[in-house]
Amino acid sequence: MIRKLKADKYRLYSRKKNPKAGKRRNLGTFKTRAAAKKHERAIQYFKRN
Repeated sequence: MIRKLKADKYRLYSRKKNPKAGKRRNLGTFKTRAAAKKHERAIQYFKRN
């Protein structure tokens, strides 16, 4: 899940909530939405291998 921050950056969050904290995990902050999307695809790829 990608969300836009107030500082004109994009943050990638996990899809599921962390049961311990009750929040979504921060998976990285990026300058552009495209960069965040690219990283999300990389994460999905490595989850399958």
